[in-house]
Amino acid sequence: MGPFARRIGLVLVFLGVVFTAVSVWAYAQFVRPGPLAVPTTVIIPRGAGLDDIAAQLAAAGVLPYPLVFRVGAWLSGRDKSLRAGEYAFAARISPRQALALLQSGKTVVRRLTVAEGLTTTQVLAQLNRTAGLEGDLPSPPGEGTLLPETYHFSYGERRDSMVTRMRAAMDETLARLWESRAPGLPLKSPREALILASIVEKETALPEERSRIAAVFLNRLGKGMRLQSDPTVAYALTGGRGPLGRPLSRADLKTPSPFNTYLIDGLPPGPVSNPGRAAMAAVLDPVATEYLYFVADGTGGHVFARTLGEHNRNVVRWRKFRENQPTTGQ
Repeated sequence: MGPFARRIGLVLVFLGVVFTAVSVWAYAQFVRPGPLAVPTTVIIPRGAGLDDIAAQLAAAGVLPYPLVFRVGAWLSGRDKSLRAGEYAFAARISPRQALALLQSGKTVVRRLTVAEGLTTTQVLAQLNRTAGLEGDLPSPPGEGTLLPETYHFSYGERRDSMVTRMRAAMDETLARLWESRAPGLPLKSPREALILASIVEKETALPEERSRIAAVFLNRLGKGMRLQSDPTVAYALTGGRGPLGRPLSRADLKTPSPFNTYLIDGLPPGPVSNPGRAAMAAVLDPVATEYLYFVADGTGGHVFARTLGEHNRNVVRWRKFRENQPTTGQ
């Protein structure tokens, strides 16, 4: 072998040693814990390529060497299967683990809790300001068609799809409860049950009272008595746009409206809120009672009565309690 050939051989051996050393070093960096000190979330946008993803993860402190991540993704054949979305990266996550996470599509699960008794206008406003949702809202669905619940979603889910889920959940829940309803109720259809449940939902914030208040209204309907529910009057005045923001006046109770149950017989033409499952269940399987009246007791609950005389005495006590409450100045 001549001198030139030996030199070529030495160069090739050297390059082989360097390549092996670099490969060993790169693999060690690929599998070893990364520099991320505390857990963090990163949103990978749709259409982001491998180079963009690596740069974004490096900027977030997840990766020490973006090139190692890119090469590892390419050599493992995962470079074309990384998914967009919001990801939670654990502290000290390795580049290999980060790559597996992006390929798995296990994105962050967000939560949206819709409170019982909100109107449809209020629910849509909540959806509009919820971070992580995208797209415009659909045409407003009818009052009482959205089930209050905790909904899980991923970053980028569309607002109209959330509304679709809420409507489907309400339809399914109401249908199931209607099928198992107690016999003899003065309700002709699931919609009538929904309307009454929306009133019950607005009348009390105490879970233990729902069934008794539902029973009062059902007893009144059965006897042909007017419901005389304050929330229906408030809805007549606001149209469901939001809270009335003040106590009802005597003039309010005399305001003509198909929703004013002080003036109309039976149920109003539609719901006055989006009731939760418990309110619907209370209406469709109420407690057995002869109560026909209730009034606030001053502690956040209500006191119930079977006769008008008993009710009037409870009203007097409530008015005295309210008159004795201290007033606050502006």
